[in-house]
Amino acid sequence: MDATFFFDPVCPWTWRTSRWLVAVAEARGLRVQWRAFSLAILNDGQVPPEFAEATAASGRALRLVEALRAQGRHDDAGRFYTELGTRSHDAGDPLGEKVVAAAVDAAGVTDAAAALDDERWDAAVHESHALAYGSAGPDIGSPVLMVPDAGRGIHGPIITEVPGTDDALTIWDSMLPLMRLETFHELKRARR
Repeated sequence: MDATFFFDPVCPWTWRTSRWLVAVAEARGLRVQWRAFSLAILNDGQVPPEFAEATAASGRALRLVEALRAQGRHDDAGRFYTELGTRSHDAGDPLGEKVVAAAVDAAGVTDAAAALDDERWDAAVHESHALAYGSAGPDIGSPVLMVPDAGRGIHGPIITEVPGTDDALTIWDSMLPLMRLETFHELKRARR
């Protein structure tokens, strides 16, 4: 893989970053591996009641992402996440059971849908989350990006709007060498 993207589908910032990465991958012919990162795990299961349904739906979706990854179906996992985000973040519907079911159908992954309710996939979600957290953490969240030949992953990049292709490539081309430098630690500015 040319990039591994760890994500929680409930996060709108992560959604924007994923659309940036999809544009970069298309323009540069990169292969993306989609992996689970759980904000519920990160927060030790402490979820405000108003986010309980979305968090539960996200957990189910991440099981499917890891099941697809285990089968080498990276493009299917990416398509599933695209359908989730389009239905939730782009359409403004909260992530929930109906959105997950519609995304499964639209992505054409009904053959793997049993993973949604199979708690045995929770271990794979935990392992994926631990890999991302160990690579880029502590003090991080979703998303985490890893690339080959980089000793550590990064949290982000966090973007406020999905850039056009030229700007997307500028971000990628600027970030990639920094990621591969062991001495590079962080760039950050406050969100507006």
